[in-house]
Amino acid sequence: MKYTVSTEIALPRETVVQLLADSAHLPKWLRGLVLHEPLSGVHGQVGTTSRVVMQMGKQKFECTETITRREPADLRGIPKGSVVHFDREIVGEGMWSAVRERLTEAGPEMTLWVSESEYRFSGFLMRLVGLLMPGAFRKQSQQHMQDFKAFAEQGKDVREAKD
Repeated sequence: MKYTVSTEIALPRETVVQLLADSAHLPKWLRGLVLHEPLSGVHGQVGTTSRVVMQMGKQKFECTETITRREPADLRGIPKGSVVHFDREIVGEGMWSAVRERLTEAGPEMTLWVSESEYRFSGFLMRLVGLLMPGAFRKQSQQHMQDFKAFAEQGKDVREAKD
């Protein structure tokens, strides 16, 4: 299963990139995050492997995330017109995923964030979930983007949301 979601954020690209790259901000916009801890390497750097635990309703899902691409490596003073890439591979029970993020300037104070996701499922239960609920994965990715946008632009914290 593959899909692409995107959003525009009313902030300069360098500001958006700095907010995305700072692990201290993850709980503020990554709805359902219980834990995100590096097992090896430094958060956000290529090759870093992290243990991630997400809570969705009563279900907890644990996976391992590996950063496979971060360009440019130095996120300060990014050349105008260049594309910022954040790619990661996520492996959990019955699931493998690759997520490729691209951030580009959409104007002087505007950033376009495009996220391409690819999922592969193994095991009966996960294959069934992928077959019966493909829209749920896309919806969750779009929700994370909207939550980040609200955090970046307005300082909204998902932990304070009244669902």
